[in-house]
Amino acid sequence: MTADDNRRILNYLRENTEDMVADLKRLIALESPTTNKGAVDELGQALAQELRGLGGAVEVIAKAEVGDVLRARWNPGAGGVVIMSHMDTVWDVGAVAGRPTRIEGDRLYGVGAMDMKGGIVIALWALRALRALDLFPDQPITYLLNSDEETGSRHSAGEIESEALAHHVVFVTEPPQDGAYKTQRKGVSHYTVRAEGRAAHSGADHARGVNAIEELAHQVLAVQALTDYDIGTTANVGVISGGTRANVVPAAAQFEVNVRAWTRVNQQAIHEKMMNLRAVHPEAKVVVEGGVGVPPMERSPEIAALFQRAQKLAAALGIALEEGRTGGGSDGNKTAALGVPTLDGMGMVGDGGHAVNEYGEISSLPERAAIMAAMLRERL
Repeated sequence: MTADDNRRILNYLRENTEDMVADLKRLIALESPTTNKGAVDELGQALAQELRGLGGAVEVIAKAEVGDVLRARWNPGAGGVVIMSHMDTVWDVGAVAGRPTRIEGDRLYGVGAMDMKGGIVIALWALRALRALDLFPDQPITYLLNSDEETGSRHSAGEIESEALAHHVVFVTEPPQDGAYKTQRKGVSHYTVRAEGRAAHSGADHARGVNAIEELAHQVLAVQALTDYDIGTTANVGVISGGTRANVVPAAAQFEVNVRAWTRVNQQAIHEKMMNLRAVHPEAKVVVEGGVGVPPMERSPEIAALFQRAQKLAAALGIALEEGRTGGGSDGNKTAALGVPTLDGMGMVGDGGHAVNEYGEISSLPERAAIMAAMLRERL
């Protein structure tokens, strides 16, 4: 591997930026909401054709409830790199018609442009550049595209975990954090807290009632107090419900909690506090359900070293690459938790993910694809 070859890759990609943009527009037009299996599968069929054209041995892994998962392999064997992307978006079919793709300067605005159709384009073109310039490495490379990341990758988790464990490193094409590759992500936990009281007539028999909403109010304050900004742990009561009528002492109420933490230790500590919530009213009952959903992606020495290699390669190409972290989760949480060094945020630079103003920066497409291609040529 030489620096000159990596510069050739960057030049090739910059010369083909218009084609990269055209591919991105095409993928955006193939709308792929997680909940629409047919739409996701249509996108998957188009991508399978692209991957076969790049010399990949493509396998379509059937899923009954969500879109099928795609897996493409080059140089099959143990070790090497697995690239991970997701095909699904949070936008329903028809969103593109209501919000057509447009370009303003360096920004391409479009449904799912940054999260993560742009990330798919980057991975495809990194592979295409290596093929076109006869620089494809001989180490094993797998590209896994899942179909339900936006709802937690529940149906794709088996493939994600098995492929991670079969490779030395994982590259995730989620969007970067303010342009920075992600080496740390918070873990996510979900809980439902239920309060059980006793119903009674609010006028004629108020004293006999046990107000579940009152009990729940105590629990809301207790859960919110678990937030500790100094260590980056947050507990958020986001949804609350209860009662039947204003003239009835409510017998039941509940709320939903979302917890985020940077480390497993902190995630477990807040889990234990959640599970030990106790009723304040002596005749009320509190039940807590749920637990740890996604473990944190902790910045291990191996992940730090992986980023430093990418940063050094980027610098040699004249590209400034920074390191960042985020409170959001991704498939990178799962792979890093398995002990496999994971580099996340290798996708398209932009902003407005999951929002109507979502955009990606066109100039980032060739640059981020060049960094990925250079990293694929490293013996990792």
